[in-house]
Parts: sequence; C-alpha cells; structure tokens
Amino acid sequence: MSAGPTAGTNTASPDETPTDEVLFERRGHLGVITLNRPRAVNALTAGMAAAMLEQLTAWADDDGVAIVLVHGSGERGLCAGGDIVAIYEDMLAGGDATADFWRTEYRLNALIAGYPKPYVAFMDGLVLGGGVGISAHGSVRVVTERTRTGMPETTIGFVPDVGGTLLLSRSPGEAGTHAAMTGAHLSGADALFLGLADHFVASGNLPALAAALETETAEAAVGRFAETPPVSVLAGQRDWIDSCYASDDAEDILRRLRTFDGEAAAEAADAADTIEAKSPTSVKVALASLRRARGLSLAEVLAEEYRVGLRFLAGADFREGIRAQVVDKDRNPQWKPATLHEVSAADVARFFEPLGDRELNLQSKEARNV
Repeated sequence: MSAGPTAGTNTASPDETPTDEVLFERRGHLGVITLNRPRAVNALTAGMAAAMLEQLTAWADDDGVAIVLVHGSGERGLCAGGDIVAIYEDMLAGGDATADFWRTEYRLNALIAGYPKPYVAFMDGLVLGGGVGISAHGSVRVVTERTRTGMPETTIGFVPDVGGTLLLSRSPGEAGTHAAMTGAHLSGADALFLGLADHFVASGNLPALAAALETETAEAAVGRFAETPPVSVLAGQRDWIDSCYASDDAEDILRRLRTFDGEAAAEAADAADTIEAKSPTSVKVALASLRRARGLSLAEVLAEEYRVGLRFLAGADFREGIRAQVVDKDRNPQWKPATLHEVSAADVARFFEPLGDRELNLQSKEARNV
C-alpha cells in the first residue's frame, strides 16, 4: 500500500461496494481513513465521498478521536482524483449523478478545511484533482519523495475545482497560475512551495509516523519524522513564471511565454506548447477562476466552482477530453472552439452566471467553519 497504515483488506475486488472502497478504523486516539480502490489509484466515487463526510462528521464530536489520518491503499498514491469514467458515462446518459457527487464532495472539502481536530493527509504517490481536495485543505499535509500532485483538469477539458482555484490563487507569485493553466504534475517540494503541503517525510517512514499518531499529538509525531525537503524546481522558475503569467488575459500570457528572451526561454516556450494543447475554453475559464478566487472564502469559491462545473458538464470539451485521454486514449482531443482567440470574454463570463435553484449553498456546520 502507499507507505501508510493498513486498515482491513487492501485488495479491491470486482464486486466492491462503497463500504469496501473507503475503510474506517480507530487506533488509539487516531481515526484512520483508507481510500481502498488501489487499481484505480483510489479515485474518489460518490459513495466514498458520502461515507467520508458521514464518518468525519461523527468523529468531529467523538472525544475518543483526537486526530484523523487519511491515506491511500496500494503502491500508486493517495488519490488520482474523481472517478472521471463515471462522470463520462453520466454525461453520455444526461444524468444528474455528477452534479450530486460534486455537492457531496464540495461539502466534504469544506468540512476538512474547517475540521476541529488535526486532519493529517499522507500525500504520497499520485495526488491529483479530487485527491488535492481531500488532502490540501487539511491542517497537517505530508508529502514525500514519491509525491506527484497537481490540478491537471485543463488536459481533459475541465478546470481545477474542489477549492483548487482558491489554493492556487494563494500560491507565491504566479506559480499557481502556471500550475493551473499547464496542469503540470508537481513534486512534493513543489507542493510545499505552492502552499499545498506543510511537511516532508520520507515515504518509508510513513508507517512509523502513523503509529506515532495513535498516541502522540500530531505536532510531536510529525516533528520527529519531518525532514528538510529537496529544492523545489518550481521555486527556481519564479522569475520567468511571474513575468509571463502576470496578466488576466490568456492570449497575452501565451504571447509573453513565446517571446520571453531570458535564460529560461526554452522552459517558457515549453509551457506555451503545453497550454496550447489544452482546451482553449478550459484555459480561459481556469485563469478567470483563479483571478476571481482572490479574497473569497472557500465556501464562496466552491459555490463558484460548482456553477462552472455544471456549465462544463453541459458543454462539449469536458466529454471530449475524457474520451481522448481516458476512454479511447487517442490523445487527440478535438476542442470546440479550437483556439483561444475563438473563446470570447462573454463565453467565459457565462460559466460564472448564477444557477438559480441549483446553486450550491453551503450553509451546514462545516461550511460555517471555513
């Protein structure tokens, strides 16, 4: 498993139920959550999100639980994100399952952000998209030398969600903008630099850290195992990133990347190539989402991301991106519109329009804590 504690069985079976897909147990004063879909890199389903929401709500008022730990089973990572195949099938069927899933998932993100007890996340291996939502909002976020994290949604014709636009809007300089627009996979050191994590622990020490959390305070246990992290590559790229991404216009950012003439010109050009391969609509809406997130609360950002998400469900690019990357795997999405120039400011603005009676209103206890 992903260098953390075991909890029940670690082997996914063909007839998995939501109960099998996420496991809960008590160890000393530690409540352990194990995401248990290792063959899918623990991709989050609606059942898993609902079960986590229920259990975390119960543990919040349980005096016998002092700390909560979330980790993933298998060797590949904490969580590769939401179950996008299920989302694809729901889009094809014209259903409401994805909208309902997001309502639950975003409530879970809000609960984690305002959790009244230390919430420790082992961000080992892959931690992407929805995996960021169940880890980076926590209060004790641990990365390792194996961490590969990020918000790669523009690759599948979508945008960062689960509060990711708020997290990345708070990153140093324009590093979060670069991460959102390119969808880059980032190291544990990069996650620390971006503000998505707090501590670096060697992957091999995670089981011992988990055992320590059963009896010690989170601060004491993590303090004994935390190490100096490697140097962040992203931090070393601040000069050209801050220069090129300091714009609210995606086409201007692309022009700056193409014309950058410093020592990092090749890196800037590579970033431009990467952005040009993404959904133009996703790139522009992602940039707007980050800019709009500044100064908002998490509850407000989640409500805005929900509006944006439902508009993408109704459009063509999200479905096409999943088809090209995950279903048919031809890696040749046909975006519509095909260029940034064809996506107007009015097109972008429509993604943020109110939903009327479909609005996400986080008025529950967990939302008031964010």
